[in-house]
Amino acid sequence: MPTIKYVIADDHKIFRQGLAYALSDDPGLKMAGEVENGIELMKLLEQQQPDVVLLDFKMPGMDGIEATQKMHANYPQVKILILTGHDDEHLVVHLLESGAHGYLLKNSEPEEIKKAIHWVYENDHYFNHQVSNILLKTLTGKSAAKPKEPVKLTDRETEVLKMICEELTTTEIAAKLFLSPRTVDGIRTTMIEKTGVRNTAGLVLFAVKTGLCAG
Repeated sequence: MPTIKYVIADDHKIFRQGLAYALSDDPGLKMAGEVENGIELMKLLEQQQPDVVLLDFKMPGMDGIEATQKMHANYPQVKILILTGHDDEHLVVHLLESGAHGYLLKNSEPEEIKKAIHWVYENDHYFNHQVSNILLKTLTGKSAAKPKEPVKLTDRETEVLKMICEELTTTEIAAKLFLSPRTVDGIRTTMIEKTGVRNTAGLVLFAVKTGLCAG
């Protein structure tokens, strides 16, 4: 199993150090660097690309939204896990629509953060129940944005998307549907292209908006 390289981007040094210490007992994780703002993060990414970036939303110079958009555009292979103290519903949705792959609050337990890093690396997204409830509440409300044109998914695509919403891994989905993991990945890629979203997290947002995901 490969070691997951991660970077912490947060403007509070004591938080960066504390988080690094909390994650240090996981042999599957290796810190590849720490930065205090988005500008430093972009400079680091010019030199090396970690697997996962733990990104704060509120930072000086370049905030989490701008950093997320730049990473998605220039380093799409890097998974972006938002780790912040802000739990505003619209902010959660905006960050995920901007290209983030997951969202956690800073008061999360270290074990959940470790789980989130592994999960977002392996499955391209991570939502805990709190974020899932926020998405359900926000995106199914009267003001929720609807797709401009109906997107038609095949029965197989709908089946796979529902399983993604149920937090099944690619391997688990493949086993249930008697498909290869590569085929499941291909179906997911096709759905991303059809719906015009940025990643698997965006597919989950689409599923909530259209009622395919019950949260």
